[in-house]
Amino acid sequence: MPAQSQHPVDTLIFARWIIPVTPNCTPLIDHALAIRNGEICAILAAEEAESIDATDVLRLDNHVLMPGLINAHGHAAMSLFRGMADDKPLHTWLNDHIWPAEGRWVDEAFVSDGCELAIAEMLRSGTTTFSDMYFFPEAAATVIRKAGIRAQLSFPIFDFPSAWGSGPDEYFRKGLALRDELKHSKLITVAFGPHAPYTVGDDAMQRVATLAAEADAAIQIHLHETQQEIDDAVTQTGKRPITRLADLGLLGPKTQCVHLAALNDDDIATLANFGCHAIHCPESNMKLASGFSPVEKMRAAGINVALGTDGAASNNDLDLFSEMRSAALLGKVIAGDASALPDHYALTMATLNGAKALGIDHLVGSLEVGKQADVIAIDLSALEQQPIYNPVSQLVYTNISHHVRYSWIMGRKVLDNGELTTLDRRDIIARAELWRSRISGE
Repeated sequence: MPAQSQHPVDTLIFARWIIPVTPNCTPLIDHALAIRNGEICAILAAEEAESIDATDVLRLDNHVLMPGLINAHGHAAMSLFRGMADDKPLHTWLNDHIWPAEGRWVDEAFVSDGCELAIAEMLRSGTTTFSDMYFFPEAAATVIRKAGIRAQLSFPIFDFPSAWGSGPDEYFRKGLALRDELKHSKLITVAFGPHAPYTVGDDAMQRVATLAAEADAAIQIHLHETQQEIDDAVTQTGKRPITRLADLGLLGPKTQCVHLAALNDDDIATLANFGCHAIHCPESNMKLASGFSPVEKMRAAGINVALGTDGAASNNDLDLFSEMRSAALLGKVIAGDASALPDHYALTMATLNGAKALGIDHLVGSLEVGKQADVIAIDLSALEQQPIYNPVSQLVYTNISHHVRYSWIMGRKVLDNGELTTLDRRDIIARAELWRSRISGE
């Protein structure tokens, strides 16, 4: 693709491989990518790119360039609870450990420090966009702007009080105020975040459906996370949660359904008919023994499936490359088919499918001229990566995240040869240790 004009570009990156994701993750060999004013302005063969005048030129002979990863679901501040309540089933983990800890510790300072720790981890492992559902999203927004990362903030809604509010009325008021505040942001969008069918009643759910439709806003919700959730719902309401949400008007092409670890064929058909997005969190689901999401069946039904890590309290990392590998391997076992969830689809789940789920695929998720320059570079020169027959295979099936060397978001370099440029790594570690000391009572 030729440069759009003869004006100098801001950044010109030469790489051994470029994986645009579209079409079908086919690698371009010995190509260059040019960035001007935060956008990709050219992708072309290396010999053609030599004549381009650029302010900053980077030659990455052993690297692969690809779109930044999109972590479509998580609870960033919960990184400060990492490893605190391991090896427990979901409802025990929530009711007996996490919710009491949140009641005791979560405030604006906790969210600010925990969010910064999470963002630093994500940037260092290739994530350039994340979706967050947690208390005090205003504090998260401040850190997101500081870091220069792209994000969706799904403000939480419950039927009961929390550290952030007294109930649905206050959650809606604060969340809509945040949406108004950020409506002109180039990096942050605000979505509705009803926590789950078992924590949000019909009145609040209908209000979410109405307000989200009026605002043309996304909805993210934990859904069909365990078989117990479904059994309890059928006992209490006579309906499976997906059916109830459909009846309440909550399902649609802007609905992001997280986990979906207990589905039958009727559930899948309903999600497909409404055009909902699925967000698969395989490692959290496995760690909490929540269930197995039938990703290949959803894919066959035409459902867009994205990837998320969930929070570090239930994963325990925010490594989306690791999540890709887990998704691909687990998908094969569940389908009973070694060809299920091939490497190129796993990579697409973590990039373009994530962008589609968050409604930003016109901006990011693939490397195309005119899209914003959210780009990462991974060094494939390590012994563990040799020999390289197929770089997509190496990205999905090997331990790769610690080889991410560079990251740009809207053309701004936020990771430079493995070092954060917008955040102070040592300060973040020191504050995390202070929280550990407080929480553990030392």
